[in-house]
Amino acid sequence: MSLIRRSGGRGLGPGRRGAARGAVAVAAALLVTGGMSGGAWAAEKPVPAADDFDGDGYADLVVGAPGATVSGKERAGYVAVTYGSADGADPSRKKLISRSTAGVPGSAAAGQQFGKSFSKGDLDGDGYGDLVIGSADGASGAVILWGSPEGLTGGTAVDGLGNAPQTGDFDGDGKTDLALFGDAEVGGDDPVKQDAHLFKGPVSRAGEPAGLLDFMDKSEWWGYGSDGAACAEDDSCISGPRSVSGPITPKAVGDLNGDSRDDIVTWEYEGDGVWGTHTLMGGTAGFTRGASIGAFGSSGGEAATDVGDVNGDGYDDVVVGSSDDSAQVTVAYGSSSGTSGDRVQEFDQSLPGFYGAQEKGDRVGSCVAVADVTGDGRAEVALGISGEDFSGLTDAGSVALLRGTGKGVSGEGSQVLHQNTPGVPGVAEKGDKFGAACSLLDTDGDGTRDLAVTSAAENSSAGAVWTFRGTSDGVTTKNAAAFGPADLQAPTAKARFGTFVR
Repeated sequence: MSLIRRSGGRGLGPGRRGAARGAVAVAAALLVTGGMSGGAWAAEKPVPAADDFDGDGYADLVVGAPGATVSGKERAGYVAVTYGSADGADPSRKKLISRSTAGVPGSAAAGQQFGKSFSKGDLDGDGYGDLVIGSADGASGAVILWGSPEGLTGGTAVDGLGNAPQTGDFDGDGKTDLALFGDAEVGGDDPVKQDAHLFKGPVSRAGEPAGLLDFMDKSEWWGYGSDGAACAEDDSCISGPRSVSGPITPKAVGDLNGDSRDDIVTWEYEGDGVWGTHTLMGGTAGFTRGASIGAFGSSGGEAATDVGDVNGDGYDDVVVGSSDDSAQVTVAYGSSSGTSGDRVQEFDQSLPGFYGAQEKGDRVGSCVAVADVTGDGRAEVALGISGEDFSGLTDAGSVALLRGTGKGVSGEGSQVLHQNTPGVPGVAEKGDKFGAACSLLDTDGDGTRDLAVTSAAENSSAGAVWTFRGTSDGVTTKNAAAFGPADLQAPTAKARFGTFVR
């Protein structure tokens, strides 16, 4: 039985749901389909062009399935796009994209995990959002799909730079730029050289940028002399015009210091087995290094991260979820000087008003999404709690929506949802890890952000996504929906559909 369903439920508190979940069938091959819009729906309020691939006024939802078998290649991976509508993300209007899709450059390869990361942005400045898809294998490069009235079309390769591509106006000229990263491995106690290119927007559909900028400001180059001599591009120069000291995995983009230039929050190797969250501050001459936002041991794992203006002061703030070494969520507040160590909030489920009890292994912040749902000018914070136990179910998982206030994140008025909440499709099971990934997008075009949350472990790691409509009071389970890869006629077995969503 298909997982897809909509609910008329109202409850937002804990509870049980008696309906059993049917098994999701396994698709034999990846079917390639495209969504049509052409103005078929008229949204009440516009959404950012970056989120709207077909220009119909509804944000479009992108879900990664990096574990899927495509063309007989295990863990080759694919991406599913469900176009927005007056009813939210519509699984009947979708496009499936893999390296076996006609028009997409390259070919499916075992272990490539195409769709493990992706980013949205209007790269060519035509008013339609474009999609840049990366892979776990960064050396296989990135692929750009281009927005149009018919939805995403074509495919342009960016060779060798497929590690978590990021879009944003990094130089402040009003055009979308593209930051690209290659692979880098820890080779010892110290950081190593990692390829990193900064494409100045606009980027043509042939993949040609308006210019190729220095990735780092020259003041940041390792080996750049006080006499102004350029650093030689060899192994002795770790950070130069087309490289950075790494390994770095970019996590989120936003303007942390209010200078109208986007900044990148990264997960970065610091040396001696230590990793931490850092910032790269955008500028006309390349990035400069900003503040560190906490460090974790090498066993800590990557922490989910997103950016938004939580306290409504005009500066984006960084929200970092917990890692294996840290049970707390960290919020680093932006200012005219960016983030700093003296403007940090840390909390867990003991935050007053936050429903639930803090327990070891809960993984509060297994996913993080930051955006203004209620329309009060302050961003809410969606947090996955993928290790949450309840009703005797270990790691069933839940998701929380916390309010942004002038004083920061508040637990008062928070909402917590899981698969046993009345109105939520499905039923909770041990090991679902509901809350693996999440996003906040206005998929129904009503001016409020809607919540999408995933369980990549659902149905023996086939994976699934749930959507909840946003309101001025938060999110609601009324008309909540859920769908998995079989509902999209996509490869199902161990697809890990929902590993990443945006």
